[in-house]
Amino acid sequence: MIGPAVGNDTTRPFTGRLKIDARLLLASVGWLPVVLVAGLVVVVVWLSFQVITPGQSANFGWRAYRELYGDPFVYQTLLNTGWFALLSVAVALFFGVVAAWLVERTDLPYKNVLFTLMTTGVLVQGFITAMGWVFLLHPRIGLMNKAIASIHGMEWATVDIATPMGMGVIQGLALAPLAFMMVAATFRSLDPALEEAAAVHGMGLISTLLRVTLPLAFPGILAAGIYISTIGIAAFDVPAIIGLPNRVFMFSTFLYFRVQPEFGAPRYDLAGAFSTLMIFLSLLLSWLYIQVVRYSHRYAVVTGRAYQPKPVELGRTAWLAWVFLGFYLLLGQILPTLVLLWNSLLPYFQPISWSSLDIISFSNYHNLPWSHLLESARNTGILMVSVASLTLAFSVAISWTVTRSDLAGRFVLDAGAFLPHAIPHVILAVGANYVALFLVGKALPIYGTIYILLALYVLAWMSFGTRVLNSAILQVHKELEEVGKVSGIPLLTCLRKILVPLIAPAMVNAWLWMALLSYRELTMASLLVTPHNLTFPVFIWSLWMEGSITRAAAASVLGLACMIPLVALYWVFGRRASGSDTAI
Repeated sequence: MIGPAVGNDTTRPFTGRLKIDARLLLASVGWLPVVLVAGLVVVVVWLSFQVITPGQSANFGWRAYRELYGDPFVYQTLLNTGWFALLSVAVALFFGVVAAWLVERTDLPYKNVLFTLMTTGVLVQGFITAMGWVFLLHPRIGLMNKAIASIHGMEWATVDIATPMGMGVIQGLALAPLAFMMVAATFRSLDPALEEAAAVHGMGLISTLLRVTLPLAFPGILAAGIYISTIGIAAFDVPAIIGLPNRVFMFSTFLYFRVQPEFGAPRYDLAGAFSTLMIFLSLLLSWLYIQVVRYSHRYAVVTGRAYQPKPVELGRTAWLAWVFLGFYLLLGQILPTLVLLWNSLLPYFQPISWSSLDIISFSNYHNLPWSHLLESARNTGILMVSVASLTLAFSVAISWTVTRSDLAGRFVLDAGAFLPHAIPHVILAVGANYVALFLVGKALPIYGTIYILLALYVLAWMSFGTRVLNSAILQVHKELEEVGKVSGIPLLTCLRKILVPLIAPAMVNAWLWMALLSYRELTMASLLVTPHNLTFPVFIWSLWMEGSITRAAAASVLGLACMIPLVALYWVFGRRASGSDTAI
């Protein structure tokens, strides 16, 4: 006869310790950042209805909406944002989808080199690429434009990037690696049987691609397009570098000037009214993204373990593929980086010539405000480590609650964890700015400190961390955890000794990515910057905005150099965990 299991005696004496339900503890930890994000959104919407009169208390009203949407400039800003986002998505998908198909579905030689270049391209700050393109195609000082204009009768061929469409193309080039990483997983999972059947029936490569491969991959491509469009709507780095000096405004830069005006008091009510419209638009796009992902199984054609992908043979046309890819790499990464390096060595901006070789030096590096640079680097380093660690802890709590528990409301928690991606980060920064200044300023004086950036970054990257860990936990069977539970091991111990070691590669990958995202973040930091919480991207941007463009180029080169070990760490540790799926 088998006796009772050890530890099940319900008559053991009371020890005086309060027993806490570990499930509720994890759920409570997970709900904390979700509630804070929802609170910031509510604050932004509430601000839009505040009628603030100097010397009087605020009243509720529609003044901000009447003033905002009665201004033709606002409609021009909306139109600019629409064109900018549309071109960003189109360019990103054009290059990203083609590159993903070549890597995953063909026998392209040296495809690992391409995968490396596209993956690391995601990690380069968009504002650095934008700075390089200003040196190349600025309407007055751009090297390429000046070279074109020097040819008699070719003045009409110059390109003005200081337009919504010009900036959209540059933003699309910067987002193409993200589109590549998202779509590559879709192409990788397609069964080649249908393509082989098309070949048997006499269809050529192009016909098969257009009538078989792309229709099957359409849900993944559409999801990537919607995902990227939410980024394009709220993008700040490219519009700030190129648009602001030329007075071409997008949604993000419009909010920036309402909250950080050159003259007068901040107009939080107008910022809130404009943000409310964008919140609804972003939520709609995110809902469409979720629906596309949810129903993408209808297009699944991979079944059984005998699935063996057969690459498409490019044959003699492989060189054409590399010409196309080389064209993108030249535009998207090589040219902007080289022109930045060149201008970082010059005392002032000038075209490339033999005579200019006589004046190159490292004076821009020497004349950088090193005290501010080192302070910004220190703040950025602290944020990278602390933000990645805290976000990972919250993400583990949320993902376990969503995927492993049976608690009510766990699906609402999952939707709330995705909210920071649905809401543009510039809107979260507006809400945090107001809360820190006027609502909790006396009780919690975090405005102007690194702690407000820490809190905001954690909330912003929560959606990324939970997406990665949700997938990782779902791939681990519950059996080992159930064995631990039956053996009387507490839940938190099971989590620490069983589940966490199994998902450790995904956790390392998520940590590295969130550290890199914190390193490159400009949007939120620019709205909350003070002399006490300066970050490295804001330091570079401030040099650019004050007109020290060659010193800004020097600081950007230093920033790119600092990314080399970070990218190497990701390549060694992070890429092993999830391949090309990390950006989804």
